[in-house]
Amino acid sequence: MDTLKNTANYVSDKMKSATSGASKEANKEVAKDSSAGLGSRLQATGDMISDKAKETKHSASAEANKEAAKH
Repeated sequence: MDTLKNTANYVSDKMKSATSGASKEANKEVAKDSSAGLGSRLQATGDMISDKAKETKHSASAEANKEAAKH
């Protein structure tokens, strides 16, 4: 039963990691856009940093669940 739970958590974490990665890239483009206002660019930069942290966290959690599902 734990293997099934770990597998489901792995899939969920991988999806969350991918979503955060896509959001990070979108925010990076806004941050680099010179036609965007300074406030928007600063907000996008902060969001990009937050998304990168989430992406890293979910990726690490996915790996832990993947390993746990193997055992």
